[in-house]
Amino acid sequence: MSIDEDKLLEDVEEHKDEMSFLQHLEELRWRFVYSIIGVIIGTIITWVFIDFLVDSILLLPAKAADIKLQNLRPFGQLFLFMQIAITGGIIISIPNIFYQLWKFIAPALRKNEKKYISLIVIFSTICFLIGIAFAYFIMIPITLKFAGQFGSQEIENNFAIAEYFSIIISIMLGAALVFELPMLSFLLSKLGILTPQIMRKFRKHSIIVILILAAILSPGTDPVAQILLAIPLTLLYEISIFVSKIFSKKRDSQ
Repeated sequence: MSIDEDKLLEDVEEHKDEMSFLQHLEELRWRFVYSIIGVIIGTIITWVFIDFLVDSILLLPAKAADIKLQNLRPFGQLFLFMQIAITGGIIISIPNIFYQLWKFIAPALRKNEKKYISLIVIFSTICFLIGIAFAYFIMIPITLKFAGQFGSQEIENNFAIAEYFSIIISIMLGAALVFELPMLSFLLSKLGILTPQIMRKFRKHSIIVILILAAILSPGTDPVAQILLAIPLTLLYEISIFVSKIFSKKRDSQ
């Protein structure tokens, strides 16, 4: 084979790789577009029920903790309602977001693994919603009670409404993402990146990271909320080791 033919073959291979990369970018773009469309639809649905959502759900922890809220900005409630609607849109469309994510990852999976995408989406959504429920029913009430009762009796703890909802939303979304740890372990194990041996080896290091994450995701310096988040994080890590062990074995046997 001549030098010119070799060069031609190299150019063809480079062009094929480039087209493959561009196709991946195009696929990512469309998955992102589909996700955004889902969020927009979810936002519209949330906006229809925004009054019920705010008054009967999101303000309920403040009422239970006997915390007084106040708006300190012109049009503050309008922008706040828009923020809540978008957040609600993300939560409602989370099954679609997970589906688009797994469809993008699907080419890296084996043919017999792709048929489990719907099941994976369901379990990912369940983990996400369990995280939100854990934050709403356990973390948030204790956090607000601690924040509302801490300090001098001579100082009235009135919260700015924007700060209150910022705490509520950040805790719920933070806990929801943390509860995706087993599914992340599943993905990395299927791709051969993560093994149970690695997770066991770095268990002590992971506990330190978990405590740091709990401190970051918990609002302010509330030690109770940090402990409440650190405990399920540790359990989720142990569950993730078990998940990694199962699917690493299945990958090796195939």
